[in-house]
Amino acid sequence: MDTSQTVAIVDDDDAVRLATASLVRSLGWSVRAFASAEEFLQSGHVGDTSCLISDVRMPGMSGVAMHTHLLRLGTAPPTIFITAFPTGSLLAEVQANGALALLEKPVDATAMVHWLNVALGQP
Repeated sequence: MDTSQTVAIVDDDDAVRLATASLVRSLGWSVRAFASAEEFLQSGHVGDTSCLISDVRMPGMSGVAMHTHLLRLGTAPPTIFITAFPTGSLLAEVQANGALALLEKPVDATAMVHWLNVALGQP
């Protein structure tokens, strides 16, 4: 495993953000956690993010809007979205924009591990 890879987690829910960060760290990857899309975009760490895990619905900029912004800048890392409100149209939208997955909250750890491995090039 390449421990130099960093996963950014963007979620306004403290408990989800902390639990997801703990899972990612337990797998050996570095983590940076952010409470909002704006905080992540202003952090100076967009360019060194190997994988982005983002909530869809957040106050201010949504996760989908953040991902679209990153795509326009040409800096969108492999992205996994999480949401408590999955719909077919949301899945189609995020897949059309190149996201890897849309996972429903509460997120199944096995599914998250699978998509992290896909995003980070692990077997």
